[in-house]
Amino acid sequence: MNIITWFYFPARLAWRQLIDDRAKLIAAICGVLFACVLVFMQLGFKDSLYASAASAPLKLDGDLFLMHKQSEAMWRSTHFERNELMRALGHPAVAEVAPLYLALASFKNIKTKVKRTLMVYGFDPDVQLFDITAVKNKRRELRQKDTVLFDEASRPEFGQMPQLLATGRNTTEINDYTVTILDLFRLGVSFAADGNVVTSDLNFMRIFPDRNRNGIDLGVIRLYPGAAIEQVQADLASQLNEFVNIFTYEELLQYEKRYWENTAPIGFIFGFGTVMGLVVGLVIVYQILFTDIANHRYEFATLKAMGYQHDYFIRVVFASAFFLALLGFIPGYILSIGLYHLAESQIFMPMPMSLSKAVTVFFFILFMCAMAGFLAIHKLKSANPADMF
Repeated sequence: MNIITWFYFPARLAWRQLIDDRAKLIAAICGVLFACVLVFMQLGFKDSLYASAASAPLKLDGDLFLMHKQSEAMWRSTHFERNELMRALGHPAVAEVAPLYLALASFKNIKTKVKRTLMVYGFDPDVQLFDITAVKNKRRELRQKDTVLFDEASRPEFGQMPQLLATGRNTTEINDYTVTILDLFRLGVSFAADGNVVTSDLNFMRIFPDRNRNGIDLGVIRLYPGAAIEQVQADLASQLNEFVNIFTYEELLQYEKRYWENTAPIGFIFGFGTVMGLVVGLVIVYQILFTDIANHRYEFATLKAMGYQHDYFIRVVFASAFFLALLGFIPGYILSIGLYHLAESQIFMPMPMSLSKAVTVFFFILFMCAMAGFLAIHKLKSANPADMF
C-alpha cells in the first residue's frame, strides 16, 4: 500500500463528510479559529511582557552587573552600598564601574496637570551607561541642575511631548519637584512603568530627597577588552559580600524575565489562558467529530461489512481533524496579525508576529485537533456491520 492509497482516500472521504454539512463545518472552523486567536494573543502578550521586561537591561552598556539578592527585579530593587561596587575596581580586569539609581515617581502632565507614575533612571553623566544615542548625545546637558530626558515611547497620557517641546513648554514636576525636559530618547514602556525619564545622579537625589548616593540599585561593571567575563565573575563572587548577585549581560536579562514568569502572576495568567484556549477548542472539535461519526454510523458499518479495516476509519477521523486545524488556523492567523497591530497601538509595546510563533501555534492547534480526533475514535467501535440489519 503506497502513501497515496494510505492517506488520500481516507482524506477524500473525510473532506466530503465535512463539506456535507456546511453549517456544522463553519461552526467547527469558528471553534478552531477562536482557540487559535486566543493562543496567539496569549503568547503575544506573554512575549511582549518579556520583551518589555528586558528593554532597560538591553540598553545598559556593561559586561557584569551587581544587584542585591533581595531584589526581585530592577524596578523592585533593594539598595546596597555603593562601596561594594567600588570594591570591584580592585580587580585588574575591571576598567570602569558605574552606579545606577532607579525609582518610580509621579510625573505631572504639562498640559492637563494630571499625575501618572513612571520610572526614573539616575546615573553619572560622565560615564556612558546607556547604549542609547540620544542619551549619549545629551550627557553634557544632563549635568545641568534639574534637567531630564523623557522617553518618547511613553504612553500618551503623559502628554504629547514632541509637540509640547516644540512650542517651548518643557517644564513640569516629578515627585512635586520642578524639572526641565531637555530632549527625548526612546526606551519603551513595560508592565512595570508606563513611561521613563533619564537624569543625572545629582538630579535624581534632588527628585528623591530621601535617597542618598551611597544606596544604589544596580552596579554596572565594564571590563577591559579581551577579559574573560566568566572568570572575572567568579573572582568577584569570591571577593564581594555574599548579599549581592553578579550577573552577566544574558543572566540579567533572564533574571528580569523570570520575575514576570515565576514571581509575578502575569506570566502564569498568560500561560493559563493559552491552555484554556486549547481546551475550549478541543471540546468544540471533539463534539463536531463525535457527532459526525454518530450521524454516519450506519455508513461506517456498511464500509466495515465491505471489508474496510478499523485503521482506515481512524485515518478518516484524523484527516478530518487535520482539515479542521488547517481551515481554522489560516483565518485565525490572519485575524491575529490585525489584532497584534491593534494591541500594539493600545499598550504601546511591541507584539511581533514571528514565523516561529506561527509555526508553534499551528502545531498547538494541530495537536488539539488530533487529541479531539483521538477521543472521538472510540465512537467508531459502535459502528458494527450488524447495525445494518
